[in-house]
Amino acid sequence: MRNNLWLFCLGWLLTTTISAQQTPTSTEYSFTLDEAIEFALENSYQSINARRDVAKALKRKWETTADGLPQIDGLIDYQNQLKQPVTPLPGEIVGGEPGTFVPVVFGVKQQVSATATLSQKIFDGSYLVGIEAAKSFLQFTNDSQEKVQLEVRKGVINAYGSVLVAQESVKILKNNVATLEKNYQETKKIFENGLAEEEDVEQLQITLLQIKNQLSNTERLEKIAMQMFNLTLGVDVNSNTLLSDTLEDLSMKNMDQSTVIKPFIIENNIDYRLAYLLTEQTRLEYKLERSRALPKLTAFINYGTSAFDNDFVFLDSETPWFQSSILGASLNIPIFSSLKRDAKTKQAKIADEQSKTDFLRTQQEIQLQYDTVVSDFKFSIESYDTAKQNLTLAERIEKKNQIKYSEGLATSFDLRQAQLQLYSSQQEVLQAMLDIINKKAELETILNIPNTNN
Repeated sequence: MRNNLWLFCLGWLLTTTISAQQTPTSTEYSFTLDEAIEFALENSYQSINARRDVAKALKRKWETTADGLPQIDGLIDYQNQLKQPVTPLPGEIVGGEPGTFVPVVFGVKQQVSATATLSQKIFDGSYLVGIEAAKSFLQFTNDSQEKVQLEVRKGVINAYGSVLVAQESVKILKNNVATLEKNYQETKKIFENGLAEEEDVEQLQITLLQIKNQLSNTERLEKIAMQMFNLTLGVDVNSNTLLSDTLEDLSMKNMDQSTVIKPFIIENNIDYRLAYLLTEQTRLEYKLERSRALPKLTAFINYGTSAFDNDFVFLDSETPWFQSSILGASLNIPIFSSLKRDAKTKQAKIADEQSKTDFLRTQQEIQLQYDTVVSDFKFSIESYDTAKQNLTLAERIEKKNQIKYSEGLATSFDLRQAQLQLYSSQQEVLQAMLDIINKKAELETILNIPNTNN
């Protein structure tokens, strides 16, 4: 009975181990587009590091601020003069012969001192500029994080749409393969019965092989598109992810042109704000160089204690310690630098003027970018309408050629041309829907809609 119990336990353990090994380790996700964007803004690699940049900027701001607050330093110094210096004294001082010298050792072999110093900046122009620069840098980091969030949002939209296009392409190609396979088999039987030419079979076979090849490639692209989408989200690339929205629903939703009717406020554009902060940086650098000509005033107070002896007795309670303290101030006044400061100040001024010119150019580039994206967005909607009409026409033409071919009124070459035209129109519609989604995302990025800064 005991042996049977051990065998049962061993069998259960092996079964459990094998089951655990066979359990899939990949995580499953399901997202609408909005849910995917929200997830990526929190978990994507770019978003995580952008938040860390903001955290570093906050610490850097405090580092600059603390530089002007009271500073306390402690110093403990121990010296052991293994060979003490000898000072020669005239012999007559100690009653010796004039012209002779007596070697004398001053001091003791060992000494210990401990000092604490409190220092405080009273006035420093560069410190005041540094405080202002730290605030500007923090704002630059926050705006940079916002730009990262906007780019992450756009990347998720593009990746989401690419996966949907790949999935729809696979569905369409599978249907096309099934239709072609049916036509091929029917024509092949008719040829075997001597009622069709061999070329008819070969034409259909060429088309079938081409579409099968496209299907295989599109299935691989679908997998790659899903991996890229997972990477954009910040999850394992092999995670099992399901997309809840459809390509058609998203394209219809993004056809709204209300965003292009509103006036473009360039100050809301993130690139504009970043470019402005760069001009602020050069302005502060110019201000910093000018501040170097101002005097600097610093005050300090210290307190120390020290002990001396020929032996190491500093841990004994009987050892005498001698106290000392100093209160002082230091005023550093720049007087003349052979025009070195003046040269550096003029360089900073020129750099400031250059940044202002670059800022004007950036504003024009942003305006041009906005006009281009608006034009592309409108064109994508027009292209979709044209592609839908072309698809309807291509379906009708292909259907007519199918009937004509079955009745012997059209050649296999005519049918193949109609089929290829239909397949091309199908892909054009899918691409047009993806263009609408992507162009709308690009337009919203320029307009900073929605504001993703948290």
